[in-house]
Amino acid sequence: MPAVPPAKLVDSVLRAIQKSGGSGFYMSEKLVTHPREFLIQYGEDTISLWVYIWTLTPGGRPSLPNEYRVQMTTVSSPLSINQNGHTVLMGYHAEKDMFAVFDIEQHRIFTVGSPSVQVDIEAIYTAIGDGLAFSRKDNQEIAVGIRPDQFLNYMFNAVSLHQHGGDISTCTLLLKAAQLEEIRPQEMVKLAKERQRIVESVSRYVRESSFRRQVMDAYGNRCAVTRAQLNLVDAAHIVPVKAQGTDDVSNGIALSPTIHRAYDNSLIYLDARYYMRLNEQKVDELKIQRLEGGLDDLRGYLDSQIHLPANRADWPDLGLIGKANKLRRIKGYY
Repeated sequence: MPAVPPAKLVDSVLRAIQKSGGSGFYMSEKLVTHPREFLIQYGEDTISLWVYIWTLTPGGRPSLPNEYRVQMTTVSSPLSINQNGHTVLMGYHAEKDMFAVFDIEQHRIFTVGSPSVQVDIEAIYTAIGDGLAFSRKDNQEIAVGIRPDQFLNYMFNAVSLHQHGGDISTCTLLLKAAQLEEIRPQEMVKLAKERQRIVESVSRYVRESSFRRQVMDAYGNRCAVTRAQLNLVDAAHIVPVKAQGTDDVSNGIALSPTIHRAYDNSLIYLDARYYMRLNEQKVDELKIQRLEGGLDDLRGYLDSQIHLPANRADWPDLGLIGKANKLRRIKGYY
């Protein structure tokens, strides 16, 4: 497997940041450098990320055909660590557009030469379907296979994952979380509090990512209102999870960011005919505040049936539409 060009390595990280819910900016002046510095906008947070990344290649040992590795070239020991953000050590599998990530604390100090770090390639293949997969080594270190849409999930939890993931009980529950299997309370109580926290965090993010992926697939990555794609579409909950909404596709709708904000702020609402409507009560409030600029443009997208998924089972649930409109105080629903 030939080495991936530096520009493609950088682009793979930027693409993973976007697919996992953030916006990424490359901050290093050069493409060939270590670590490569990124800035991430995630919600209201701005996060600094340093990345050590190389091409993931076969290990070359006939006795270990599943062994893949990164060869840590052009770096010196010890590896620098980002004191004001996150640092990750990873390999990129270009053919699958997947990553293997490693415990940087285990590998930041090394002898002179080109040290290598290994992973079982099955972790990559499993992560294609599950999003995350864990490869536990004999020394209890774990390597993690990650799909791009799980990149920020890994980044936020990397320290705890590597610190506690080598524990067999914790690793077992992390695998269940990655596969969206039910984790019973009696299984969780056996873990220490910090290990419970990491399982809960990974489980929550996996569910959110699965919801986002399923909604995007159902709507063809297309905004249900504007029909735009452009890789700028969100998966919106009809009834928010914190209001007892589910992560089922029928509680989701694909919306471009401005439409999403308008929906969440009750400026627009979905009715039982699957028409997106303008909330005239909110319009009156905007006019009083002299903030009605752009309403005519918004009206041009409304009062017609939204773009619906091909599979009727994925259409927004009518009961959830009614509940959402009641929660948002839409006239006629409360």
